[in-house]
Amino acid sequence: MNEFPSQAIMARIRAEYPAGCRVALVSMGPDPYSRLKPGDEGTVFHVDDTGTVHVNWDCGSTLGMVYGVDVIRKL
Repeated sequence: MNEFPSQAIMARIRAEYPAGCRVALVSMGPDPYSRLKPGDEGTVFHVDDTGTVHVNWDCGSTLGMVYGVDVIRKL
């Protein structure tokens, strides 16, 4: 995916994943350097202007979840 999310989608993402909410990883695109696995949990700390949801994962990672590539669910 090479396009930025629309303003409406950005508003929805920010409303759904406010800073401080807890999330779990459902799936993510290929990343040979990440040790995250489905079911890992963390706390959202920021949603940037591209729709990436930045998470402080309980395992110590701070990997952001990319809009249209990675899937998380709110706990």
